[in-house]
Amino acid sequence: MTARRRKEADGQKLHQSVLLEAAVDLLVNIPDGNYVDCTFGRGGHSRLVLGRLGEHGHLLGIDKDPEAIAFANDLAAEDPRFSVFHGSFAQLAEAADQQGWPMLDGVLMDLGVSSPQLDDAARGFSFMRQGPLDMRMNPEQGMSAAQWLATAEEQEIADVIWRYGEERFSRRIARAVISRRVEEPLETTRDLAELVSSAVPRKEKHKHPATRTFQAIRIFINRELDDLETGLAAAAERLAPGGRLVVISFHSLEDRMVKRFMRDLARGPQLPRGLPVTASDAESDFRLVGKALKADITEVSDNVRARSAVMRVLERRDKQTGEGA
Repeated sequence: MTARRRKEADGQKLHQSVLLEAAVDLLVNIPDGNYVDCTFGRGGHSRLVLGRLGEHGHLLGIDKDPEAIAFANDLAAEDPRFSVFHGSFAQLAEAADQQGWPMLDGVLMDLGVSSPQLDDAARGFSFMRQGPLDMRMNPEQGMSAAQWLATAEEQEIADVIWRYGEERFSRRIARAVISRRVEEPLETTRDLAELVSSAVPRKEKHKHPATRTFQAIRIFINRELDDLETGLAAAAERLAPGGRLVVISFHSLEDRMVKRFMRDLARGPQLPRGLPVTASDAESDFRLVGKALKADITEVSDNVRARSAVMRVLERRDKQTGEGA
């Protein structure tokens, strides 16, 4: 284990998994089933899942981040029930096929950026820490935020900041980026944070002016919503009867997508009125498990990141046993 990973493992940069117990309680129905943790991070959820599985249960951990994969490989060396896939959860079907799993008993997605990523200035995710303007979940692939901002058209920059950050001053910010890069490139998180602060005429109370812009660029650079759309569809398709999809999201764009996806599946086929069909023809293969769940006051006081977390659960009905009906 590297010195850096030992430092994190010792707790100096320990990631607190949000809604940990609740997520695993709702996820693990079949102790000897096959499960996927789509966002391994530092393994908080995965370790608890393994604690709930029987000796014939299996868990696959997926992550884009090479540092997370290093932690996942350590866990795989400790526990033969755990396997690792380095990639996006948009590749869920491929990852499951590699394990020889046509169906899954549970899939967990803990969305967004993790605390170790935010805390590491070298990753460039946070406007609170001076570092290179990178923002890639996998720094070994794709274009960094700095590279994109140096080449994108003004309209594209404005569209990204509006679409993924819902920033009403997106056009002002895009114009400022274009003006700035004529003179010198945006290379650090401080460069971008200060530019946004100067471009935004009205500030929100208790929120840094660059919050929405950093969020938007990070989502765009990492194709987070595209990956989420693909991953949700793959997870639902692979769920075995009685299997569950558990998703924890941290901002409204993610949660709206998850909510609509699960709601539409639970509704079942929307058939035209008057069509001669039986009740079973119109019945959905899925159901929602409970209502959206948020962290309680105690968890939020211990971990401020939990404040915006929303968890939703979808289950494939087991029509043979009648469970989930």
